Amino acid sequence: MTLIDDASLAGIGRRSAIDAVRMRIGVAIRLGLLKPGERLPDKEDVALGLSVSPMTARRALASLAEDGVVVRLRGRGGGTFVAEDPPADILRDLTMPASEFSEIHRMIDRRMLFETSVGHFAALNASEEQLSELEALTARMAATTGWAEYHQADAAFHEVVGQASGLGTAVEEYQHSLDELYAFFVPYPIEQLHVANRDHAALTAALHAKDAVAAAAVSRKHVETLHRTMVVGLLKE
Repeated sequence: MTLIDDASLAGIGRRSAIDAVRMRIGVAIRLGLLKPGERLPDKEDVALGLSVSPMTARRALASLAEDGVVVRLRGRGGGTFVAEDPPADILRDLTMPASEFSEIHRMIDRRMLFETSVGHFAALNASEEQLSELEALTARMAATTGWAEYHQADAAFHEVVGQASGLGTAVEEYQHSLDELYAFFVPYPIEQLHVANRDHAALTAALHAKDAVAAAAVSRKHVETLHRTMVVGLLKE
């Protein structure tokens, strides 16, 4: 999985990397994806789950704690938790401007082009070793209990699909299209992510069957869901 650099993470609005992480966690709280009192993963897992450096994650969490959005408890059973009553004015500020929505939808459309092509060619070219790796990653995602761990396995899954396509340097562009959207990934309830994992299982089955048409169709469905469930879709509701 590629770490998102500061320039990418700053996003279209040119926010800092730390502010981008603050926004992603704040939006998840505002939308109820992260519940009051819910324990966040430790900073290392937050970093991996959001594809950022541990220092960026640590500073973002510290800043959110200063603002009262999260609380940090020490000792046994301690950690970082969503505040029971986070300040509404802070959460309003931790949002994405509507001006960014159309650009993010453009990124999703770009990923659609890559995802369907990559799925098609992966069905024709995937090796047995790659298929076994995809099965293992799908099982790993099904067994996850939190969004940070799931996101790591999800990123690895799509990286293997890209490699399996055999599309050479185009795979780098595909990975770039993924990284663009990872910069806007927000924490989701694990139940919702487990539902999304059904697409991974269906894609793996299509690759096993060498069914390029089915693989492209599953890939298209997977990306179409992003239009509804990524932050831009949720904030419009």
